Amino acid sequence: MCKLILFAGTTEGRNLAEYLNRQRISIHVCTATEYGESLIPKSEYVEVSGRRQNREEIERLIHNEQALLVVDATHPYATLVSKHIKDACENTGVFYLRLLREESHVSYAQNHKLVYVNSVKEACDYLKGTNGNIFVTTGSKELIEFTNIDHYKKRVYARVLSSRDAISNVMDLGFEGKNLICMQGPFSEELNYEMLKESGAGYLVTKEAGKNGGFLEKINAANRLGITTLVVGRPVEMEGYSYSEVIKIIKEKLGILKGKRKIAVIGIGTGSLEGMTKEAINAILDSEVIFGAARMLDSVKPLHKAAVEQYKKEEIAAYLSEHEEYEKIAILVSGDVGFYSAANGFKEYFGEDEVAYICGISSLSYLCARIGVAWEQVKLISNHGRQANMIDAIRRNSKVFLLTGGKNSIKKLMEDLIYYEFLSLRVWVGENLGYEKEKITVGTPNEIATQEFEALSVLYIENSCAESNTERIRDEELIRGEVPMTKEEIRTVSISKLELDRDSILYDIGAGTGSVSIQAAKKAYEGFVYAIEKKSEGTSLIEQNKKKFKVSNLKIIEGMAPKVLEDLPVPTHAFIGGSSGNLNEIIKILFHKNPNIRVVINAITLETVSEIIQMIKESGWLEYEVLALQVSKAKTVGSYHMMLGQNPVSIITIKGGK
Repeated sequence: MCKLILFAGTTEGRNLAEYLNRQRISIHVCTATEYGESLIPKSEYVEVSGRRQNREEIERLIHNEQALLVVDATHPYATLVSKHIKDACENTGVFYLRLLREESHVSYAQNHKLVYVNSVKEACDYLKGTNGNIFVTTGSKELIEFTNIDHYKKRVYARVLSSRDAISNVMDLGFEGKNLICMQGPFSEELNYEMLKESGAGYLVTKEAGKNGGFLEKINAANRLGITTLVVGRPVEMEGYSYSEVIKIIKEKLGILKGKRKIAVIGIGTGSLEGMTKEAINAILDSEVIFGAARMLDSVKPLHKAAVEQYKKEEIAAYLSEHEEYEKIAILVSGDVGFYSAANGFKEYFGEDEVAYICGISSLSYLCARIGVAWEQVKLISNHGRQANMIDAIRRNSKVFLLTGGKNSIKKLMEDLIYYEFLSLRVWVGENLGYEKEKITVGTPNEIATQEFEALSVLYIENSCAESNTERIRDEELIRGEVPMTKEEIRTVSISKLELDRDSILYDIGAGTGSVSIQAAKKAYEGFVYAIEKKSEGTSLIEQNKKKFKVSNLKIIEGMAPKVLEDLPVPTHAFIGGSSGNLNEIIKILFHKNPNIRVVINAITLETVSEIIQMIKESGWLEYEVLALQVSKAKTVGSYHMMLGQNPVSIITIKGGK
């Protein structure tokens, strides 16, 4: 006995037969012709018969096979056959399931030469008063209507299935030679275009055969040639279900448990089909559906796979939950799966499935190969979909590779490089890598800044003057005025006590000349520093030092704390070098914004130390440290060296949390 009888007269029907075979479900597939039978692969689970059956014969088949349900996947225009199948199921008490073909939506706005008619006869009546050749794709059964058109043997070109019965019937009607085209679809838009052009057609007659019936491919081809298309509208469709819904119902009725899907996350390199690895192409060909951004799907169109324009994990998961028929899935990502890739996290997100990663050629290796440089010592950085401190990376490294993001990102970077006086850099810009429009431009920041580039370009930058010591700053290197400055030794210990991470967010309150801000910005190069200073003379000095030391991750805030702190991002750390008598209020807002913040305070007076100790007692902080530090430096006096002491400084560290 079989579990299911399938009447397959469409592409969806054949796809369903193949799916059920993979699920090892015993099915009996019925087609209307021997040719249709030949299209269904037989196996130990699939039995096929190719002949027309009336209602009584269908009832007898259901009884003999003891089927649990029947799926009607016949052509939308085969209304009589569908009625026989449905009546037979009602008479035998077997569950009937109608598989509906997805419609193609084409409007007059898309094609002004589109004419809808209710029947083939109506189409022929319309054509009787016209001149020009007619290309017909409505099938062999109704071609007899076209014999009523004057000179039909010369005007009408009939495309029919290459079955013995169809060819014989059509030739008996007088269609032969170049006017008879016998082929099995589906047909691509280009093939339709060439056939219409070769036949010199002025009219196309087709049925609304749905998405999988190649309807849009015919319409688009005719539209390109300016051909009038007569569409025989669909009969009113009975109630039924989509392909995905049919799969779900069959699984529920037969108690099929959901199995593991095979998901291949594929790096497609620079994007062109020629630049993809053989493994990547084979994985795409082996898949049942592919996901990706529009430009990626365009690259693999020649592989003729079902495609869905989605690339986010959540969107893909939602789609697959509605389309359980897909068991082999390909997800396309640009470049290589391990280089700043959207592939990150798919394995964890689809943990119940078998997820495999297939590498691609990264834009890094491609560009470096094209310009003839080795990349093993290159600093890799991405500003695509994220914020990166590009100035710091260029300052500290002799070779930098950068993924850009946004239309004006290259121009903005060049302007920043010019501002920070990186004038002698060598910059290579790669556009459309791997495509016909590939272009590589080389020049200085000033030269590159004057040009326009694609939004997703990549850059390779060489800096022959990269810094070796990236954090230490000597006092004499800073631009100074009359504004107080935290001296080098105190500054070094204070920054050490802050325990900054590379991505920390620091408030430097009472920043003075910006000595702490500058040195902290170098240490927290993936984070950000806010230098708060009330005096305009101080903010001017900070701006000068920011430019000199090339720290772009520093923002200067002129104003009085704590008021100016309210609208700033949440800090992870704070340094207080001066509070102007507002220490208690400043501490309160810092711990309100982040209860786990780490704060370092420099105090010169004993009163300030006493105030801080009192706050510690009242707040109950468990992690704090009070350190008194006095620095003496030798001064040459004649042939002797005299130690001169600086003012003692108390360095107080407080860590939030109780």
